[in-house]
Amino acid sequence: MPTGNVVDDFRLTLGTSDYVPIMIGGMGVDISTADLALEACRLGGIGHVSDAMPLHVADRKLATHFTKAKAALNKESKDGLDKTSVKFDLTDLYQAQLRSVESTMTRKRGDGAIFINVMEKLTMGSPADTLRVRLCAALDGGIDGITLSAGLHMHSLSYIEDHPRFRDAAIGTIVSGARALKIFLRSAKRVKRMPDYIVVEGPLAGGHLGFGDDWQEYNLNDITAEVQQFLADASLDIPVIPAGGVFTGTDAVEFLRSGAGAVQVATRFAVSQEAGLPAKAKQHYFQANEEDVFVSSVSPTGYPLRMLRASPALNSNIKPQCEAFGYVLGGDGKCAYLDAYEVTGLDEKGKKLGVRDKICLCYHFSKFNCYTCGHYVYRLKDTTRQLSDGSYQVPYAEHIFKDYQFSREHEISLPAEDPSSTENAR
Repeated sequence: MPTGNVVDDFRLTLGTSDYVPIMIGGMGVDISTADLALEACRLGGIGHVSDAMPLHVADRKLATHFTKAKAALNKESKDGLDKTSVKFDLTDLYQAQLRSVESTMTRKRGDGAIFINVMEKLTMGSPADTLRVRLCAALDGGIDGITLSAGLHMHSLSYIEDHPRFRDAAIGTIVSGARALKIFLRSAKRVKRMPDYIVVEGPLAGGHLGFGDDWQEYNLNDITAEVQQFLADASLDIPVIPAGGVFTGTDAVEFLRSGAGAVQVATRFAVSQEAGLPAKAKQHYFQANEEDVFVSSVSPTGYPLRMLRASPALNSNIKPQCEAFGYVLGGDGKCAYLDAYEVTGLDEKGKKLGVRDKICLCYHFSKFNCYTCGHYVYRLKDTTRQLSDGSYQVPYAEHIFKDYQFSREHEISLPAEDPSSTENAR
């Protein structure tokens, strides 16, 4: 097994390139910003941007108007709950993804890489067509790699097998165990394109989880070892990258010593200066205690969702926003939030009550109202300085990255005092 005392003693090899074995996960919507991914790349690691809601992100970052155009295109359905006619303009979708990726890649510096996290569960009213467009646009935009997430991706590789960069860009997948990996590998064999890396995401990860209600019966160490053994038995030499609950550099080293190629981390970077969360939301993360974190069934995707109880999205009565958004609409125009909204009653004044069972994922993610997080979010307060007004200093991504890279014995170094932090926390 490899030996080393700090993360920097190891390297992740993908193709002909070696990287600091730190991968920042793709946190949507636009929490993993281009700026955050660029910092990881500059420092020699791998950063992700997320392709969650690409029209909306392009509008926010590039002053485009794709969301407004989509709302106008689908305006006839806005007053009802029948959304079967709501569709994306595929040309606009392509342009939004392409421009976002290109604007990031033109700023790339350093020896690292920038990947994009592409989710199968963004069904977008036409699952195959919209996924194919997003994948091709990312490749055309020059992305270094694609991480296939939130689904089994049984057909995703076939959507891009004719693309000229199909064997040029790195391609990996996120799985929750060997069973899911076996399904993906069968599709990979059909197009003769094995993944370059495999992210094994455990039950303590943030956001949507690849487990059922029995998620507590699993742990990252065991499923990582299971995947490693499966690959060894199949004589497949593919780097395995554990994710979910890797909170310190020492946590990372323990996986690297056991043969992992790298680790994927996210929650600590969600509260970095470069991350897209608003300042107020970052303070909610810092202030969270363990009892404030829970796994909920409110996501209309059907996946369990780890989040903070303080999330404004919970019990909201927002009218469905499918005309402008509609990212989780099935090919039949269905969404679990539509059903939950329809059966939710009115108060004595005729106002819609709060929807308890589901949330309008698109709307609330666009407003940063859904505080998704990893299990150890309550430890964030121990990674920075509390300021005189009770708020917490927001560290830069470089500080967090280097703390992972060089720390020992589970120690976490605090950022240098920053006089501007009080202002940033407001």
